[in-house]
Amino acid sequence: MLPHGVGPWPGEADAWPADPRLDPELLRDGDRRNVVDRYRYWRHEAIVADLDQRRHPFHVAIENWQHDFNIGSVVRTANAFAAREVHIIGNRRWNRRGAMVTDRYQHVRHHPSFEEFVAWANGAGLDVIGIDNLPGSVPLETAALPRSCVLVFGQESVGLSDAVREVADATLAIAQYGSTRSINAGAAAAIAMHAWICEHGDIAAGHG
Repeated sequence: MLPHGVGPWPGEADAWPADPRLDPELLRDGDRRNVVDRYRYWRHEAIVADLDQRRHPFHVAIENWQHDFNIGSVVRTANAFAAREVHIIGNRRWNRRGAMVTDRYQHVRHHPSFEEFVAWANGAGLDVIGIDNLPGSVPLETAALPRSCVLVFGQESVGLSDAVREVADATLAIAQYGSTRSINAGAAAAIAMHAWICEHGDIAAGHG
């Protein structure tokens, strides 16, 4: 199997590009990181700085009262869609394996309590949008998502907590047609983020 990424930059060091965004060690040894070609050989801090100029105005939050294993997947998807931040409500610890190191490039903020999270969202002027297939939820497929918002997801087994349901500006449900009661939280987050992209994102930029 061929290794991922690119090998060392050809030629002697004195002939390497002088771009300050580039990492001399990566130029020397090659770049095998899980990054798009745009960021090959770039320093970590240069990648984050560039992403910060292009992040979208939506946030993602997930409740973590029982060490949800989906959080890594949510972080990875949030990075792919350039979410502004991922917010973890409850327990600070989470399984980073599913993030595939993307948490190094994605801003992740911890809120020890739901009250603190709500205070932050209100202060930031963001609509709180719960995603869960609850009675009375509006179909995500027909809803108009706010441009500046935070999409909130509950625990895998129990869904959104009562606290989220009480304060959410809207609760949206993803259409389902099979026998299962719910969609995996990581998959639901990906669907909701993509719905935001379809409504507000620059589709051409995502295929460049």
